[in-house]
Amino acid sequence: MDRAVIESLVYLLLLFVPLLYLPRFLQREIQSIFLLITRQPEISLVLFSLMFLPGVLIHESSHFFVARLLGVKTGRFSLIPKKLADGHLQLGYVETASTDFVRDALIGAAPLIAGSLFIGFIGVSRLEFNALWLSLVQWKIDLFRLAVRSMVDQPDFWLWFYLVFTISSTMMPSSSDRRAWLPLIIVIGVFSGLILLFGAGPWIFSHLGTAIKSALDAIAIIFGITVIIHFLLFPPAWLIRKLLSHISGYQVV
Repeated sequence: MDRAVIESLVYLLLLFVPLLYLPRFLQREIQSIFLLITRQPEISLVLFSLMFLPGVLIHESSHFFVARLLGVKTGRFSLIPKKLADGHLQLGYVETASTDFVRDALIGAAPLIAGSLFIGFIGVSRLEFNALWLSLVQWKIDLFRLAVRSMVDQPDFWLWFYLVFTISSTMMPSSSDRRAWLPLIIVIGVFSGLILLFGAGPWIFSHLGTAIKSALDAIAIIFGITVIIHFLLFPPAWLIRKLLSHISGYQVV
């Protein structure tokens, strides 16, 4: 397998773990901050849902439109948040009929695909996040500082940053969205294994290696943007929550 493709794939896999957990950790801190400020669970829930409304709208709308595009029946559509029986917070939902695992997997992956497209457009064309990411990958601190300065100087920076944050924080599919991923991954894995077994791998990488690497790099930049944003925002959010807890004498469990 082409070495450049392997390196791009490794970067992508390394980003996937923090991509799964950092948004959850940051959302928990923000929920706690709203609760400590208002002392009212209902009000804090409303504030939290309003803050992430753009991302939730894209998340649920992508489920709906992909389901309709694939000919799958849809039911109720809601952006009203509610607490589930297990204690988790549901910011919205779309009811879709159960179908074959391929269409179920595509519907479940729709928020990740739609969110990535939005982040890619905003992050690259409006905030120049690609320069920031490349400076980190190359471990060039001076270039990183220049990239940050250039990013902050972009017109309407805070609006674009807010949209990238809310969309990236809510684009990951839920556990129910991922229920059909395993059989699809198995099918793709078996198919890829057969290709390599019958010796088609070298031909594919010699003819499509550049395209595969470009696609992996593009996805890595989008995932990198998400990880960077949540990594930068988590420490101040954690500090604010700790200070509010200390001042009020309350702890959020």
